[in-house]
Amino acid sequence: MSTSSTPTPEVAAKKKASTQLRVGRLTKPHGLKGGIKLELFTDEPERRFVPGASFSLQVPTGSKWHGKSIVIDELRWYNGHPVGFFRGVTDRSEAESLIKAILWIDQDPTQLPAEEDAWYDHQLVGLVAMRDGDPVGTVARVDHLPAQDLLAITTDAGEVLVPFVKAIVPAVDIAAGTVTLTPPPGLLEELPDGDDEESPSAE
Repeated sequence: MSTSSTPTPEVAAKKKASTQLRVGRLTKPHGLKGGIKLELFTDEPERRFVPGASFSLQVPTGSKWHGKSIVIDELRWYNGHPVGFFRGVTDRSEAESLIKAILWIDQDPTQLPAEEDAWYDHQLVGLVAMRDGDPVGTVARVDHLPAQDLLAITTDAGEVLVPFVKAIVPAVDIAAGTVTLTPPPGLLEELPDGDDEESPSAE
């Protein structure tokens, strides 16, 4: 039985000073000793998945892991695929009970990734997308695809997926709350349909 209480100012301030960062998803058991294959949502696995690191689990409410955290003992690589070994998960049956669980960590929202010109998703969401000095929309989310990342921009005309590459998104200014876009023609607006124009008649 659990009880709830009003957090102290110190606890409330600590929660406000951090945010949850999604770093991985458990996909399938590996072997018979509790190993679980991982889908990584971070470019810094060597920093996030160190022995002793703790992760909050996002699982269905009916799972025995609901509301719990898990600690990693080791991250290994097999044929280029990451496999995690977690404390207390010692056989395949226990590993199967964690499949599809999403791993979250606490992250200081002001901290930037170690890699240059890299940002966490929560730092990009909400930024105003600027084109030629004018606002054209707001970053709603970041989609991570195998080929490249995409910024989902909410505009007056609907959602537009913008490739998150230097040629199209040349500047990100977290302090100013903006991203600068230099999209190719037709990405943010429909191009005129040349077929609708009447062709000049031949003399």
